[in-house]
Amino acid sequence: MEINENAALVVIDVQKGFEEEFWGRRDNPGAEGNIAALIDRWQETGRPVVFVRHDSVEGSRSPLRTGHVGNEFKDFVEERRGKGAGPELLVTKSVNSAFYGEPDLDAWLKGSGIGQIVIVGIQTNMCNETTARMGGNLGYDVVFPLDAMHTFDLAGPFGWTQTAEELTRATAVSLHGGRFARVVSTEDVLEGAATR
Repeated sequence: MEINENAALVVIDVQKGFEEEFWGRRDNPGAEGNIAALIDRWQETGRPVVFVRHDSVEGSRSPLRTGHVGNEFKDFVEERRGKGAGPELLVTKSVNSAFYGEPDLDAWLKGSGIGQIVIVGIQTNMCNETTARMGGNLGYDVVFPLDAMHTFDLAGPFGWTQTAEELTRATAVSLHGGRFARVVSTEDVLEGAATR
């Protein structure tokens, strides 16, 4: 697949708080390794990287609340920040979409002439999916490497529950089938972004 020379990697909410038992069982134990590989490729090739952090406003209930250790990026992400040859942006948000954060992601991308975004991070069916849907609606070519993210089992209405794997498949089908994004693998993206 073709990855644009100025495609932005959007790394969403890879924070220590998601390691807490609060969330329950997760899928895709290889997510972090794939996220790290993509950050490295972006930084090696001078492409822009956007780091997104969720600053929860739910007070003492949330592992992602400001001032709590869980609000911090996971070590492998923090160690890579500021190390790339290309532009870098930190976006903070308190809702599901990275497009509703500070500074304005859409304005930054458009101001930089960026038309393609690659979304990775946590959680697949929450902030990643919401950002992908908005990105598609805003006219971006959205690439969604499904194995560079993870989510958790979830309970819903009427006593319904879905496993993390079921939620991941539902997100993939909705985004890809609905043409909000191209759902691909990390390997596809790494190959497409091998040169600049």
